[in-house]
Amino acid sequence: MDESAGRRFSGWRDERGDASLADVHRSVPVKGSFFLRAAAFAGPGYLVAVGYMDPGNWATSIAGGSKFGYTLLVVALVSNIMAIVLQSLCARLAIASGRDLAQACRDAFPKPVGLVLWALAEIAIIATDIAEVIGTAIGLNLLFGIPLELGVIITALDVFLILLLQRLGFRWIEALVVALLAVIAVCFLVQILLADPNWGDVIRGFAPTTEIVTNPEMLYLALGILGATVMPHNLYLHSGIVQTRAYGETLKEKREALKFATIDSTVALMFALLVNASILILAAATFNVGGRSEVAELGEAYSLLSPMLGSAVAPTLFGIALLCCGINSTVTATLAGQIVMEGFLRIQLAPWLRRLITRGIAIIPAAGVTIWFGQSGTAQLLILTQVVLSLQLSFAVFPLVMFTADKKKMGELVAPMWLIAFAGLIAVVIAALNVKLLYDFIT
Repeated sequence: MDESAGRRFSGWRDERGDASLADVHRSVPVKGSFFLRAAAFAGPGYLVAVGYMDPGNWATSIAGGSKFGYTLLVVALVSNIMAIVLQSLCARLAIASGRDLAQACRDAFPKPVGLVLWALAEIAIIATDIAEVIGTAIGLNLLFGIPLELGVIITALDVFLILLLQRLGFRWIEALVVALLAVIAVCFLVQILLADPNWGDVIRGFAPTTEIVTNPEMLYLALGILGATVMPHNLYLHSGIVQTRAYGETLKEKREALKFATIDSTVALMFALLVNASILILAAATFNVGGRSEVAELGEAYSLLSPMLGSAVAPTLFGIALLCCGINSTVTATLAGQIVMEGFLRIQLAPWLRRLITRGIAIIPAAGVTIWFGQSGTAQLLILTQVVLSLQLSFAVFPLVMFTADKKKMGELVAPMWLIAFAGLIAVVIAALNVKLLYDFIT
């Protein structure tokens, strides 16, 4: 055990215990010139970015774009700014304290509270996993005609892919994720060029408008986009995977690590914004302009792209991007699940076993819904998973803000007051908006 990461500051009650993701902890060397050291930190941000463009995001962005055109682009932008701030705090917590968010919660709160937070985090990961199962299954169905029920079962096989990559090294996991993200970006670039949107309207869509608040239907979709964008499991994930870098123990080395890690996550999340905005722009330029304002299901969007764009390649690219997105999301959910279980409970399972358990739990409701209700049922289940994630989010955000504002816990890397004030405002806004989203969903 790395003793230097134990009672590092007086604010922590107990020794940290085993490092986060101990098998890959500090496994990526940070050395050489300034640019080589900066390059060593490129990667974790893109794993985090995956969670901001999962199939749940697709459903809300398509619905928003088809119904209200480009108006809700500003919501995607604001959500992304919130995500950038929160993910920078995750990196700060990890680098300053040597703990991930789950380990910090276990130390800071009484055991019953910690168990509740663990249960909520697990529920959020399972909800995320259900969205990934459905998205991957729909992708397989659209591209290869595989029945949804069989596609749901096939998604369980990803445990072997993850097991292989973890044996090869953490950089291989990052390489796969980045490669699939590149495929997704190219797919949407081609589709946007085919759709030929009105770029003046696109730019105006990033400007705020009071209509988003005054129009109840628009507000509901805006809250859905927010709830689908800022993901609770990403906060646990980032605070763990940033520690795969061997950045040293001196204050100077940690300050440099924090700078590089923040740049990495910010650039990656701006990339995620481009993808999410592309989905909404594609829906607006194709469905809204074409008079189809009620498109919300992924399969329906796929079937309408070819006749409305006049190109057979457009739906194929849509399906490929969706499948790549589902595969990527399964990788990051695996790591997040491992961090949460080990951090809260100090229970270590083999990654493939951990993945098999989580995926098994996700497959049961996903398979049940697809068998009994078909594709329309999966659309409803996707929406439900986003509501579950919204409800859980604040239970991760508020502890994160509390820890990074505590000088006893963070030492010299405690977050500055302006950042804590901004993050605190974000936490309150997210909590209020997600309560509103839940209320609207129930009523």
